[in-house]
Amino acid sequence: MLAVRTPMSPERIPIGTAVHLACLLEVAAPKPGNVSPGREFPHLGWLDFAVAGTAIAPILAEAPARRLGTTILDAVRASRAWTRSNANLGIVLLLAPLAKAYHADDPRGEVASILASLERRDSEDVYEAIRLANPKGLGTASEHDVRGRAPDDLIAAMRCAEDRDLIARQYARGFVDVFDGADPLFRSILDRRLPIDASVVLFQLEWMRRHPDSDISRSCGRSVADEASRRAGRVVDSGWPRGADADARLKEFDDWLRADDHRRNPGTTADFVAAALFVALRAGIIAFPLERADR
Repeated sequence: MLAVRTPMSPERIPIGTAVHLACLLEVAAPKPGNVSPGREFPHLGWLDFAVAGTAIAPILAEAPARRLGTTILDAVRASRAWTRSNANLGIVLLLAPLAKAYHADDPRGEVASILASLERRDSEDVYEAIRLANPKGLGTASEHDVRGRAPDDLIAAMRCAEDRDLIARQYARGFVDVFDGADPLFRSILDRRLPIDASVVLFQLEWMRRHPDSDISRSCGRSVADEASRRAGRVVDSGWPRGADADARLKEFDDWLRADDHRRNPGTTADFVAAALFVALRAGIIAFPLERADR
């Protein structure tokens, strides 16, 4: 398994490289319920996610010099040109503002400024990107429905959706859960010096425990999303990855998520895994070359 190492250099890796690596490390880890090598969906395999990450990397690399809406739309177009169905809309929506703020001394403040400066054309591009991606379980909304006219104020529309969609909440609240939640949580897990794939899985479990997955909620209802959170917590409480029956608990959770034709797929959680990885790569917390180690 791949081990986390202390960074050898303070130099920041290029944006496109960080995007590509975040996408690859996310899909490579055997996260319960998600696509990974050997654990695929009928309509999407791990190579689709890897290819989609490759497709969006050069576009997000140019994010600091481009409008946010243009970046998001072009990234989704590139992803859809190379994959059979939506592979990474959530990842694009989370990484695009972070990539645009990549070189800022205060990325949190820069993301807030980026979101505050959005124009109607950004809203139009983001709505078109969501329609093009056509994520499973999108449904309809009584206000600011994505299939209708794009609103003048994208952030106002995101505020209307923030209670049911954790990614919308990031736009509505300045990426609060990324900066105050995902980043410190992932740093604390990396401090344990677990192999990187185990670190990613543990982050997924802890994140899902704290945040019921939006995709599960849309597909199956909030009560099922809450049950998934409880089950994720029980795996963590079992001492995973080192508890006596931890692997059995993880497998049981994985099997439960994959039942019912993968309707319990924690897709939004996977998007936040990619975001946490991207922020960690920007900070130089994950160093390369990666070493192999036994768990």
